[in-house]
Amino acid sequence: MALEMKVPSPGESITEVEIAQWLVEDGDYVEKDQAVAEVDSDKATLELPAEASGIITLKAEEGDVVEVGEVVCLIDTDAAKPGSDDSESKDEKSAEAEEKERQESTENKKDSDKAEAKTEDPSKSSTPSQKQDDTYATGSPSPAARKILDEKGIDSKDVKGSGRNGRVTKEDAVEAKASMGTPGTGSRGEERKKMSMFRRKLAERLVSAKNDTAMLTTFNEVDMSPIFALRKKYKEEFKEKHGVSLGFMSFFTLAVIRALDEYPAVNSMIDGDYQVSYDFKDISIAVSGPKGLTVPVIRNAENLSFRGVESEVKRLAIRARDGKITVDEMTGGTFTITNGGVFGSMLSTPIINPPQSAILGMHNIVERPVAIDGHVEIRPIMYVALSYDHRIIDGKESVGFLVAVKEALENPEELLMGGDIKRALEL
Repeated sequence: MALEMKVPSPGESITEVEIAQWLVEDGDYVEKDQAVAEVDSDKATLELPAEASGIITLKAEEGDVVEVGEVVCLIDTDAAKPGSDDSESKDEKSAEAEEKERQESTENKKDSDKAEAKTEDPSKSSTPSQKQDDTYATGSPSPAARKILDEKGIDSKDVKGSGRNGRVTKEDAVEAKASMGTPGTGSRGEERKKMSMFRRKLAERLVSAKNDTAMLTTFNEVDMSPIFALRKKYKEEFKEKHGVSLGFMSFFTLAVIRALDEYPAVNSMIDGDYQVSYDFKDISIAVSGPKGLTVPVIRNAENLSFRGVESEVKRLAIRARDGKITVDEMTGGTFTITNGGVFGSMLSTPIINPPQSAILGMHNIVERPVAIDGHVEIRPIMYVALSYDHRIIDGKESVGFLVAVKEALENPEELLMGGDIKRALEL
C-alpha cells in the first residue's frame, strides 16, 4: 500500500513551506519516525518524519514551495526491508555478475594492448634530442624563467622572449610585470544558491523594520565590575546547586524588566492608530542557530528569578542550536535583547524586531581607563545600545530607560537582589 505523506501545519498563520533538503534519496527504505526532509517556513526550520516504514518515492524537489496539506512523498509500506532473504539473494547474484564483467573487461584490455604493441611504428618514436627541441620550442620559457613567471603569476605567452627563436630567458622573466587587469593565479570561482524561505522572510522583516519605523538608537556604557565580582564569588555555588551557569543574561533580563516597569511605553507597540501596552514582559532573546538568527521568547520573564532566567535561556538556546525550536516558541515577545558581544562586537545599532518597539544590544566587555572620583582606573566596560521606534517612544523615555538599565547593572545587589544576594540566587 502506498501511504501519502502530506505537509503538516507548522503553525496557525503558516500556509506554505519550502523543501529545504531531502535527507533520503528516491527509492530508499525508511523507518517510521525517521527524519526524511527539512522544511523551511518563514519562521523556523522543521524536520519531516516518516509516517511509516517502507520504500519512499519523492514527489517534490529541494527548493519547491509546497502548500500545507500537499503530498510530498509516497511510502510503499508493503516493500521488503533491505537485508531480508530475498534481497540478500539478489545482492549475491549481482555481485557474481559484476565479478564476471570485471574479468571479461580485464581480458579484453590485455588483448587490446597486445594488438597496439604489434602495430606501433618504431619510426615515430621520439629521440632525446627531438624531445629537447620540442621543449624549447619558439617562445617557450627556460626552466628558470618558468619558475620565476609561475611565482609572479604571469603567463609565458604574455612575455616577449629575447632568446634564440624568441625563447623567454631568465632575464626576461625577472623584468616581466603582470598587467593590472590580469587576474591572479588564485581561485576566482563563485557559488550561487537560493536563500532559504526562513532567510528570505528574515530579510523582508529587517527591511520592513527599517522602512516602516522611525528608528533611532541611543547609547551608554556600563561598568561591569559589580557583576564580575558577584559572578566570581557565587558562580560555582550557583552552578552546583542549579545546574546552570550564572551568566550575564539573567542580570540584563532582570535589569530590563525593572526598566520596563519604569517606562511602560518601551513595552508597547503600534497597531494601526492605536498604541498597545502590556502588563507582562515576554522577553525575546536573539540566538544564533544553524539556519541563522532565531528569536525565542521567555514568557512572563517578570515572574522569573536569576535561576529561572538562566534555565530558560539555556533550554531555548539548545533547542535553537539543535534546530528543534518551534514557531510557538518564537511567536510574540514585547521586547528583545541581543548580544553581539559573543561574536566580538564593540558597538552596533540593533534593528527593531517588529512589531515590537525597542531592542537592547549588548556588546563585548573591554578593560578601559575611566575616571572614578577624580582618578583614572581600569574597569571592564560594556557599551550598550537601545534602538527604539520614535513614533511612540520619546527621547526622554528611551534615554531614561537605558540609564535605568545601566543603574541596575552597576548596582545589582541593591536594585536587582533587594540587598539579599543569597536569597536572590536561591543559595
